[in-house]
Amino acid sequence: MEDQNDATGIDAFANGDDSQPSVNVITQYVKDLSFENPNAPGVYQLPGSPKLDVQFNIGANQVGDDVHEVVLKIEARAEIEDQVMYLVDLSFAGLFGLRNIPAEHLQPFLLGEAPRILFPFARRVLADAVRDGGFPPLMLEPIDFAQLYLSQAEQQAGMGEVAGHA
Repeated sequence: MEDQNDATGIDAFANGDDSQPSVNVITQYVKDLSFENPNAPGVYQLPGSPKLDVQFNIGANQVGDDVHEVVLKIEARAEIEDQVMYLVDLSFAGLFGLRNIPAEHLQPFLLGEAPRILFPFARRVLADAVRDGGFPPLMLEPIDFAQLYLSQAEQQAGMGEVAGHA
């Protein structure tokens, strides 16, 4: 019976060995949210489809022992006939507990995987803010943050720089 426990890892930490890699989402939160509707009510009368510009930025920093904050910043601007319909700026953050993660895997996790975890929640906050501003909800398509990180890291490596933000 003891062989079964060892095989499944049930008693893996019975000897106090805490060397296995561990990642936990501690919490997620809106760090900053701004919505502007500068041309209301006239903008609601304009016909046509809006032109939309959406920008992303990811930042990460260590805030404690084995605790990192990752901030997914999304800025969206919608215009119609050269008039701003709305501007929305969201900084959605998460605290991640990371233990025993090899140094070479830390940055790819913080700038690739962590934003993927945060994105569905940030997308909902953004869509609700736009809807509450009187417009159809802004539903962003899923984003492959890991691939964006890898592409940017390769590009920066080719330029002799160290990767920092995705």
